[in-house]
Amino acid sequence: MALVPLNLFVTHDGRSSRQHITCRYKCGDACSKPAPNTSDNEYFGDIVKAVSRRSMIRATGVTVLAVGAGSVLAACGTEDAPQGSPTTSAPPETPPGMKFSAVAPNSEDAVVVPEGYQQGVVISWGDPVLPGAPKFDVTKQTAAAQRGQFGFNNDFAALLPVDGTPGHFLLVTNFEYVTPQFMFPGYKADAPTREQFDIEIAAIGMGVVEVERAPGGGLRPVMGRYNRRITADTPFALTGPAAGTDFVKTAADPTGRTVLGTFANCAGGVTPWGTVLSGEENFHSYFGAAEGAPKPSPVDADRQDRYGVALEPSELLWETFDPRFDAARTPNEVNRFGYVVELNPWDPASTPVKHSAMGRLKHEGANIYVTGDGSVVAYTGDDERFDYMYKFVSSRKIQPGREPAAMADNMAILDEGTLYVAKLTSDIPAGEIDGSGKLPAKGSFSGTGTWLPLLRSGPNGQAESLVPGITAQEAAVFTRMAADKAGATKMDRPEDFEADPKTGKVYVALTNNDERGAPGEAPVDAANPRNDNKSGQVLEITDNHTGTDFTWDLLLVCGDPAAADTYFAGFDKTKVSPISCPDNLAFDSHGNLWISTDGNALDSNDGLFAVALDGPNRGETKQFLTVPLGAETCGPVITDDLVTVSVQHPGEYDDNSIDNPKSRWPEGGNGTARPSVVAVWKADGQIGV
Repeated sequence: MALVPLNLFVTHDGRSSRQHITCRYKCGDACSKPAPNTSDNEYFGDIVKAVSRRSMIRATGVTVLAVGAGSVLAACGTEDAPQGSPTTSAPPETPPGMKFSAVAPNSEDAVVVPEGYQQGVVISWGDPVLPGAPKFDVTKQTAAAQRGQFGFNNDFAALLPVDGTPGHFLLVTNFEYVTPQFMFPGYKADAPTREQFDIEIAAIGMGVVEVERAPGGGLRPVMGRYNRRITADTPFALTGPAAGTDFVKTAADPTGRTVLGTFANCAGGVTPWGTVLSGEENFHSYFGAAEGAPKPSPVDADRQDRYGVALEPSELLWETFDPRFDAARTPNEVNRFGYVVELNPWDPASTPVKHSAMGRLKHEGANIYVTGDGSVVAYTGDDERFDYMYKFVSSRKIQPGREPAAMADNMAILDEGTLYVAKLTSDIPAGEIDGSGKLPAKGSFSGTGTWLPLLRSGPNGQAESLVPGITAQEAAVFTRMAADKAGATKMDRPEDFEADPKTGKVYVALTNNDERGAPGEAPVDAANPRNDNKSGQVLEITDNHTGTDFTWDLLLVCGDPAAADTYFAGFDKTKVSPISCPDNLAFDSHGNLWISTDGNALDSNDGLFAVALDGPNRGETKQFLTVPLGAETCGPVITDDLVTVSVQHPGEYDDNSIDNPKSRWPEGGNGTARPSVVAVWKADGQIGV
């Protein structure tokens, strides 16, 4: 692996490489608008000042409030050393699962993998997944065809082994958003057609496709009995405290219990009982209104503002084709999105569910951890600048097996329990967190935290608000506002959460926040230590899973290792790969954390990285692959002999379109750039061994 020269005077001047057109269609151009969170929640500096006024008990030079053996050990031996400086001892041996040659940063229009590995496209946008669906032809698209084809801009992916059929899996994917300029030749943004609208409705949502191991490696799709498409008008059951309330009732659904469709589905998770969770993230951008539409009441206006809903024409103009997307004419429809969705992929006739007990926000995804006594804990992040981290602790226990009765019982687990939001603290003196990213004197960024209760839900939608002045129904539908009032900590875009299946520690990808420390915005704190944070960080939480206390450390402060404001858990920074904008997380069987990136601010393509978590290699970071020009790396699945990633929005550049392409991956030649799932394998052995 090539060494990276250490230069403590390097600074980050770049921005996320995400193109403006991607922002417009993926998140409603959220980053160019004021952050919706205008609350004045207490920040770390206030807490540290309050603590410093009290007598602080110290034992053997370690502050009691900086709890966590990991924090103390991380500080040992680094206190007097320059940040990330190389040691004089021999470098430790790379751990199993990471013994591959790191891929160098690049700008190739290809998926680049390590030497000795092979790759192949599993499935691409437009490939048939249901009987009778035609082969993809970009010039002959129809809504009927798209309903039977693989969707657009695949994000999260899961590989679920099919019992009794070795080598067969269900590939369950999200289709997050559409970019019409890269779908339809001759597209006119100010005058989309009805057929284009209908195709877009069919191109997003979720999908289930059976796949099998192909001869020689990789995966290929099968026209299996489980195959299914979930679209933006598939019926969903709304459950929990929001169901049946006046906040979600519409003329088309006066009961407020059946929602058509899911969209803006970003990351997700696989439950121990065999279902798949999906997070509805930037749902607000699908709703709009005609210019001059009447404003709602002040209360409703505040609620819409907190979620980024604007009474103006939307980018896609769906409101001109269907009144349910008109935020002025059908104001409650937007309240029916922003939930964690659960899909049973083993029953193609089943109705997927939206769990309102887990709160309504811009869920990146949701992932489950089960404690030793069968308690179920779900972690989720609200992916927006200055928004929050949440967990849901179920009051029900997991039931073994996948028989219909057990599955029905387990699919109700996320309807009953307590929803919490995170408040972080640290004893690091405020003066040592100056916005530069410089390590504090203790040698690491660490602290403690509390889960603040918001909502307790019971059977049949019964619920109790745990925030004074907020009703249970408001806490379920306008969760952000309940969390504001509770006093949660503003974070730098909390995206994917993953719990280490071996240690139980929980990891959070905080992608970036270039408004951190800006005038009128939240200042830096120990967990978000850099002003104008372009490259993000990864948080490690040691949680009392069913309780309310936790400790935390920053595992990575991402960016150029040669820059003074980066940190790799104390590992020698001359021996790591540059990493920027962490997004999705996964684990391998060896206990290594894998990170995919979105919006690399270091002038190279996004990629997939492996990070060692334990021992002398803790913090070692190696790039396993990169994706093509303009693409984002999504939905990594890591097995012992196969890695899959979703390649989203290849070639999506501001000055290009399907008529003027920047990329022709994966087809090459005169082909169309198509979002795809890619498999990577090693012909002569296991991944990274």
